[in-house]
Amino acid sequence: MVKNEVTNLIESRGARIGVIGLGYVGLPLLVEFARNGFDATGFEVDETKAAAINAGRSYIGDVPDSAIKELAEAKRLRATTQFEHLKNCDAIIICVPTPLRKTKEPDVSYILAAAEEIKQNLRRGQLIVLESTTYPGTTDEVLLPMFEETGLKLDTDFLLAFSPERVDPGNPQFQTHNIPKVVGGCTDASTEAAAQLYSQIVKEVFAVSSARVAEAAKLLENTFRAVNIGMANEMARLCYTLNIDTWEVIRAAATKPFGFMPFYPGPGIGGHCIPLDPHYLSWKARQHGFDSRFIGLAEEVNSRMPEHVVQLVSDGLNDAEKPLKGSRVLLLGVAYKKDINDVRESPALSIIDLLRAKGARVSYHDPFVSEVRFDDAHTQGGGDPLQSITLTDEELRASDCVVIVTDHSPINYRRITELAPLIVDTRNALNGDLRRESRARIIRL
Repeated sequence: MVKNEVTNLIESRGARIGVIGLGYVGLPLLVEFARNGFDATGFEVDETKAAAINAGRSYIGDVPDSAIKELAEAKRLRATTQFEHLKNCDAIIICVPTPLRKTKEPDVSYILAAAEEIKQNLRRGQLIVLESTTYPGTTDEVLLPMFEETGLKLDTDFLLAFSPERVDPGNPQFQTHNIPKVVGGCTDASTEAAAQLYSQIVKEVFAVSSARVAEAAKLLENTFRAVNIGMANEMARLCYTLNIDTWEVIRAAATKPFGFMPFYPGPGIGGHCIPLDPHYLSWKARQHGFDSRFIGLAEEVNSRMPEHVVQLVSDGLNDAEKPLKGSRVLLLGVAYKKDINDVRESPALSIIDLLRAKGARVSYHDPFVSEVRFDDAHTQGGGDPLQSITLTDEELRASDCVVIVTDHSPINYRRITELAPLIVDTRNALNGDLRRESRARIIRL
C-alpha cells in the first residue's frame, strides 16, 4: 500500500521533501524539514531567490542567514528553478500565493501552475500537500482530477491532503515548529500520511476528517479575526463621533474574565491572510446560493478605515487652519504590521494614495521598508515609488502632520511628540505619559 511506503520513508527520515514557493510560508517550512534531518529542496520561479538560498542567504526576516548557510553547506537544503526535479521528491508541499482578482474573486492560478508542474512529474509513491489558503473543495475538486488524469490513482499510487499555513511574520513566540498543524486528506490514508509528515517538524498535529474541513478551518480562523477587527474599527469610529477614548473602552471591557476577547482598531487590515481569506469563503458561499452578509459588512468597515484616517488628518489640519491640499504629511511605518518589512495589502498604501489624491505632499519613514512601489497605473503620483526618508529633527518640524500607521519599535516616539505639531496615532503607540507631556496635538483612532 502506498501509504505504508510513504510513512516508512518519513519515519526513517529517508523521504525527500520538495516545497514549491519559497516565500514567508515556504522558506521557513523548508528550513524546518532540513533541520530535522530531511533532504529538502525548494522550488522557485524567481531565480534570484533560488540563488540567494544556494549561496546561504535569507530574504525572510524570520529565517536567519546562518540557518540557510549551515543547512546548504551540509547539503540538506537547496533551491532550484528546475521543476523536473519534483519527480525525485517523495513529499511535495505547495506554498504559493493565492491573491484576489480585481473583482475580489479567488485567483488560484498560482496553485494551478504548481499543480501542473507536479502533474508533469508525478510518479507512484508521492504525497502532495497543499498549504496555500483557498476555498473549500480546491484540493479534491481541482487538484485530484488533475493528478488522476495521469492515470495514477489516489491511495493506490499517490496521496493528497490539505494543511493550512499558519505563519505570523515577525512573531518571536510562535513560529513553524511550535504552531499546531491542522491536516485533512482526500482520504483517510492521505490524512494519516500527511499527519505523519508534519509530526516530524511540529509539536502538535490535529487531523480532521477531510481536506474540505481543513480548508474551511483556515478561512474561519482569519474570517473570525477580520469580523472582530471590523467590530473594533466600527467602535473606534463611533467613539470618535462621541468623543470617547476607544482604547480606554476596550481596556475596560477586557477586564471581564469571560465572554469577551479584546480586538483593537487600526488604519485598515493588511498582510497575506486577513484582507483576502474572507473573500474566498464568501465567494464559495455564493456558488451555493448563500449570502454571507456578516463577512461582507466586516470587509466594508475595514476597507473604509484608510478613508477615516485621512479624515482625521484633515480634521486635525482644519483645526489648525490649514488645508490638506499642500500640507506636508509624514507617515511613520508602511509595513502592514509592527517590526516587519512586509507591505502586502498594507493600509498605508491606500492612505498614501488618498492623501495624494487630495493634494497632500506625502513622505514616509519606515526602518524596515526602504522603498514602496505603486504598481497600479491609476495610483496618484503616476505610480512613482516612494523612498523612506531619514527621520531628522528638521523633517519632523517641517511636517504639518505625522501619522503613525505602523508602530515599529525602533522609532523614538517621545522625540516625535516633542517636534511634530500634529500627530494622528492609529495604533495607540503613544502611551499616557507621552500624551500628557506631548507638545504636539494628538488625535487617536
